[in-house]
Amino acid sequence: MIEEDELSPVVRVGADRYRTISLRFHQLTRSFPEERDDPMRDFLVTAQGESARIEVMVRTWGGDDLDVFLAELAEEFRGWNGTRAWRSLEGDLSLAAEHAGSHVRLTWGLHDRLPDDEWRFEMTTIHAPGEDMRSLAIEMRTFLESDPPS
Repeated sequence: MIEEDELSPVVRVGADRYRTISLRFHQLTRSFPEERDDPMRDFLVTAQGESARIEVMVRTWGGDDLDVFLAELAEEFRGWNGTRAWRSLEGDLSLAAEHAGSHVRLTWGLHDRLPDDEWRFEMTTIHAPGEDMRSLAIEMRTFLESDPPS
């Protein structure tokens, strides 16, 4: 679900009737605002539940095609073998996707910055193949292509 957060859109993933933890993608900014054509984008990913909150600043090169990765998964709604993986520019956000017949299992990873990589948090969300995945890809594209505040 995409919603407005102060000055930019927000994407929420998870927190359905089975999960109490959700991921929130928000606060999209330019990494180097003084550079007029800077393709780098930073955003916060917050994992929040009843008893925990983890926040990671993710750096990407124009979104690192996260929306494209999700759109490709949606187009292959009939399935694929094995695990497909995506990782952000600096490795602070990862995504592994498996098609399990009636659903797609997305395992989202939040990671400590390299080279330490001392901790990581993972959570899995379940999505219907096809339209549900397509909606997530569109929401992510809308978020990543929004004009961050200067």
